[in-house]
Amino acid sequence: MSSAQPTGDQEFGFIGIGQMGQAMVANWLALGYRVRVYNRTREKIRPLLEQGAIEATSPADAVVPGGLVMTCVSDDQALLSIFDDGEVFRRLGPQGIHVSMSTISPRTARLLAEKHNQLGGVYLASPVMGRPDTVAAKRQTFYISGPAAARHRVKPLLQAISRQVLELGDGPEAAHVAKLASNFLIATVVESLSEAFAFVEKNGLPPQTFFDTITEFLFDCFIYKGYGRHLLSGQFREPLFRLQLGLKDINLSLQSATESRTPMPFLSVLRDRYLAALAQGYGDWDWTAIALEVRRQAGLLPSQ
Repeated sequence: MSSAQPTGDQEFGFIGIGQMGQAMVANWLALGYRVRVYNRTREKIRPLLEQGAIEATSPADAVVPGGLVMTCVSDDQALLSIFDDGEVFRRLGPQGIHVSMSTISPRTARLLAEKHNQLGGVYLASPVMGRPDTVAAKRQTFYISGPAAARHRVKPLLQAISRQVLELGDGPEAAHVAKLASNFLIATVVESLSEAFAFVEKNGLPPQTFFDTITEFLFDCFIYKGYGRHLLSGQFREPLFRLQLGLKDINLSLQSATESRTPMPFLSVLRDRYLAALAQGYGDWDWTAIALEVRRQAGLLPSQ
């Protein structure tokens, strides 16, 4: 993380202003970078315009010719739609770089990388590891993969607003594979903690006491501590990452596991858990709300 003055590409574009995009662009603006922003729903960019962002009227308008454009959208189809008319490819040209921050399938990453090779621009995978509050505090991690020259050019921009940037080689899909695998592991933590808390509660041990004990030695790490505290708080209604998007990521992992012939039995368990929670109406709640479905099945009242 750095507070240095802007270096390298001082003006660039950003397409997709959700919670993550808001936080990242705000941090770049605070450092003095000029950011062109585009979002299908214009209302979401207003706070950034007040902070000095430049409004783009189309995805292509967000692209500095031969420069950088970053995308952070909800799913594969939303990402592909940005390139439908070919204008973004043309404005990027041979020197431009598309920094792809969305959680997408490896197959889509390979497809887009090939299209960039043919039509303009270089594809650089750069998914974000961190929730919006972490991003706002510049504590997120970026996974990046793609051509070495592109990584070298983009890395300082990412380092300026993050805790660290981890490079995963030249493959356009590598960083996205790592992001899906990481989200799978985090979901297993949420599921296993939820089950353990229900188990100890039904057998007479307060979950808080159990949590305080295991995080003293067995699970003394920020993932268990952070998600454990959140689960015990019961604050699921205000999402930092919506449950239906968590299910989307799990389905992407299942798709990729099927394509690569990788059996992942517990991934299927998670898919069913998230699907059950979605059926209970928790789709727009935080993805940790699967804990409520665990409690329901255990005969416990939801800790809302």
